[in-house]
Amino acid sequence: MSALLIYKTLHIFFMIAWFAGIFYLPRLFVYHAMSEERACNSMLKVMERRLLFFVTPFAVLTAVFGVLTIVEYGRDWFKYSMWLHYKLVLVIILYLYHGYCFKLLADFKHDRNTKSDRFYRIFNELPVIALLIIVALAVIKPSL
Repeated sequence: MSALLIYKTLHIFFMIAWFAGIFYLPRLFVYHAMSEERACNSMLKVMERRLLFFVTPFAVLTAVFGVLTIVEYGRDWFKYSMWLHYKLVLVIILYLYHGYCFKLLADFKHDRNTKSDRFYRIFNELPVIALLIIVALAVIKPSL
């Protein structure tokens, strides 16, 4: 078994684990933005914090094994795989999205949320669209 296959396997695994959390966390934000019950808000604060801190290592490991995969393929492959450059731009945007979730978490923690449940519903869809494009780029590998 080659190192490349191990890196790709772990990259995909950690990406799936990361996205499970990235898909669910904004849904918790939707419920939190809608709730007016103090006990419910307290429970949501705990759930949001635990989920974000649980999936963050998966985000890091996704990047680690993604970079190792690129290194294993080599510099020339990277240079000529333009689809990968587009994918990496979307991945960087997803890491910014992930980082922004920490800001939103802090807003909820300190009862400073000013955004509506509608905002969070739309916010929840952004990684879905990004993931679809990323998967399409990785599978189709268009010559761009």
